[in-house]
Amino acid sequence: MAMEITQFLLAAQSADARIRTEAEGSLRQFQEQNLPQFLVSLSFELASDDKPSESRRLAGILLKNSLDAKDSATKDHLVKQWFAIEVALKSQIKEQLLRTLGSSTLEARHTSAQVIAKVASIEIPQKQWPELVGSLLNNMTQQGSPAHLKQSTLETLGYVCEEISHHDLVQDEVNSVLTAVVQGMNQSENTAEVRLAATKALLNALDFSQTNFENEMERTYIMKMVCETACSKEAEIRQAAFECLVSIASTYYEVLEQYMQTLFELTSNAVKGDEESVALQAIEFWSSICDEEIDRQEYDSPDSGDSSPPHSCFIEKALPHLVQMLLETLQKQEEDQDHDDDVWNISMAGGTCLGLVARTVGDGVVPLVMPFVERNISSPDWRSREAATYAFGSILEGPTIDKLAPMVAAGLEFLLLATKDGNNHVRDTTAWSLSRIFEFLHSPESGFSVISPENLPRIIGVLLESIKDVPNVAEKVCGAIYNLAQGYEDSGASSSLLSPYLTEIITHLLAAADRTDGAESKLRGAAYETLNEVIRCSNLSEASSIIAHLLPAIMKKLAETMDLPIISTDDREKQAEFQASLCGVLQVIIQKLSGSDETRPIIMQNADDIMRLFLRVFGCHSSSVHEEAMLAIGALAYATGAEFVKYMPELFKYLQMGLQNFEEYQVCSITVGVIGDICRALDEKVLPFCDQIMGLLIQNLQSDALHRSVKPPIFSCFGDIALAIGAHFERYVAPAIQIMQGAAQVCAQMDTLDEELMDYANQLRRSIFEAYSGILQGFKDAKAELMIPYAQHLLQFVEVVSKDSLRDESVTKAAVAAMGDLADVVGESIKQLFRNFTFCGEFLNECLQSEDEDLKVTARWTQGMIARLMISS
Repeated sequence: MAMEITQFLLAAQSADARIRTEAEGSLRQFQEQNLPQFLVSLSFELASDDKPSESRRLAGILLKNSLDAKDSATKDHLVKQWFAIEVALKSQIKEQLLRTLGSSTLEARHTSAQVIAKVASIEIPQKQWPELVGSLLNNMTQQGSPAHLKQSTLETLGYVCEEISHHDLVQDEVNSVLTAVVQGMNQSENTAEVRLAATKALLNALDFSQTNFENEMERTYIMKMVCETACSKEAEIRQAAFECLVSIASTYYEVLEQYMQTLFELTSNAVKGDEESVALQAIEFWSSICDEEIDRQEYDSPDSGDSSPPHSCFIEKALPHLVQMLLETLQKQEEDQDHDDDVWNISMAGGTCLGLVARTVGDGVVPLVMPFVERNISSPDWRSREAATYAFGSILEGPTIDKLAPMVAAGLEFLLLATKDGNNHVRDTTAWSLSRIFEFLHSPESGFSVISPENLPRIIGVLLESIKDVPNVAEKVCGAIYNLAQGYEDSGASSSLLSPYLTEIITHLLAAADRTDGAESKLRGAAYETLNEVIRCSNLSEASSIIAHLLPAIMKKLAETMDLPIISTDDREKQAEFQASLCGVLQVIIQKLSGSDETRPIIMQNADDIMRLFLRVFGCHSSSVHEEAMLAIGALAYATGAEFVKYMPELFKYLQMGLQNFEEYQVCSITVGVIGDICRALDEKVLPFCDQIMGLLIQNLQSDALHRSVKPPIFSCFGDIALAIGAHFERYVAPAIQIMQGAAQVCAQMDTLDEELMDYANQLRRSIFEAYSGILQGFKDAKAELMIPYAQHLLQFVEVVSKDSLRDESVTKAAVAAMGDLADVVGESIKQLFRNFTFCGEFLNECLQSEDEDLKVTARWTQGMIARLMISS
């Protein structure tokens, strides 16, 4: 029987803090002491139309929060709790949720739809609640079902399809759902609310419709209903219909041929004359077609011999009309449009799509766009000038250099002049276009660049003048300088071309970062990011003194951040952001100067002061470890080598804090990586800290609360520690390998249909092999016999992986290396084991056929190690 909890739910929303806190405590106590009865009571509250809307709203929120959570560990715990509830009580809850779909209150129906979908996501994959779909369909087919019940039922079907996998429903259920949804879209039979809910439900049901789209009659009926719905008089319904078409474009590209004429007309009319929300989706349809065709072109490699998926060349066939349509959108800019990346409007969508068209068809787009550019680039109307510049910049990726070079050579000077245009929008887009030119047409290493020793001084002069422009333009200029510097990386003698301008470029970038008017924009971040790239790509032999002078300047700036007045949380966030940028610059300087024996002493001389600064940065943030400072410490460890040991006593508490920071799991992951750097720097000198480090790493691997992405780096770190301390790893080998064996078992049980899960499985397997390799190599000079008990598991694991066609090349390489290390280190004692595992020879031969040169080298080495073992007496 449900308990009366209305008064507690209302009191928990009281303006009086004392009443609110007391009520929240009572609800929490009820939840902890009797969860099943708590959920039953909430479901009755939500279902009762005579209850206040405030108490029903909170009941719905608490129900949802009892079934779902963003954090995967919490979600797993909630699922286990749900399964532990008696079937009879769960049935009561589900009955009330289904009853709520008929409520006269929209908010209660909406909440119930979401909660039903959450329950479905738990139960349907386990073959429970088989009657749900039938119950929902009954609401749609029952004579006299009110419109609001149909609307909430369709909303529920949509949410359920979003929550579960298409493997969870049998085809008969899919057919019934699609029939109900498509009938709900029928204009003559349903209210606007029902049709909107049906169209949104179809969007989520499309993933389930594979079989239906293979049947021409069913497919054509679905397409007819979607196209008719895209012409509804209500804009919100038209938008939802176009969202369906966007999804169909990518999911069912291969069967669209016969509908493309109609779809072109529909999208074209929407782009030219419909409301912006609808027009944006119409453009997105063509962007999705481009994405599909780009993917298919990349797959269709002449060398691969694979049969490529069908390519219908829709973009090429529609090219003249499509380009014309997109060019017209470019002049629909908003007068006061913000230059923030979050803003999305017709002109931006059109330009983005035009860029995808250029990548899809290449050279064919150039003659269709250039007349528009030439016609509008000098127009007195700023919209025309900006549109022409945007069109020019959008088509720079895709066409061949031969096609682009004359056009860019002719347009470069014009763009340099346009950085002085009277309109902010035009200058912004001009700087962006210059950035694109330097990204795609400036690669001295490959033998082509639009930049020459003759025009470089002019280009640098213009960029350094434009970086003083308003913040949004200056930010785009930073992007242009970034790509300019990057083009000179690894380009031999050409890399020296930028050296004479380095001091000036660095001075201007620091000035841009210090600007007070750029505080609200992304200018500071862009300036520091560009500074990092300029340093990274510079010619060290010519730039070392400049970078050496920059080092104390950046250190001084970082020291000054410690004294910033911190009054609010916002102040603290801004301080952390500023420190992140400066630590990033120091990391790049450390990496650059430690890359040569001549310049490493500069870092050694300043190392104590740098480390003091990093520790002070950590001191500013009592609850967490600063990510960028931690990364920079990893670089400093590499640069200073064994001398880094003197910093360990003070640094160690922050390493511990980082390893224990499960909430900000990226910090934890970075800390694991830095411990690897420190091990490589210190070798055996890291030994005094290893008990605590290994203890924390093993605890982390055993914890369900830690984000799974941190676990592969931890296994790799085992290998780093073992390599550093050699035979001393003996005390950790048993617990470490036990966890590695458990993780290998987990990999074998993962769902191969889940792409994200397979990526994770590959990372996990690679890191387990890396751990084995590190441990084996660590024992090479002493105590190799400790690995004999684990040799069989390692070879079994390699065998399982060798049979998996979904493994990636990095996993193969790590498996082959671990096998070679086993033969090399353990040797004679496991000769018979290698004889028993007959797969080894075949697997290595397969690797020797690979196109990956590194893999072939590793496979040859492993083959040699095994052969040496077999012929030994």
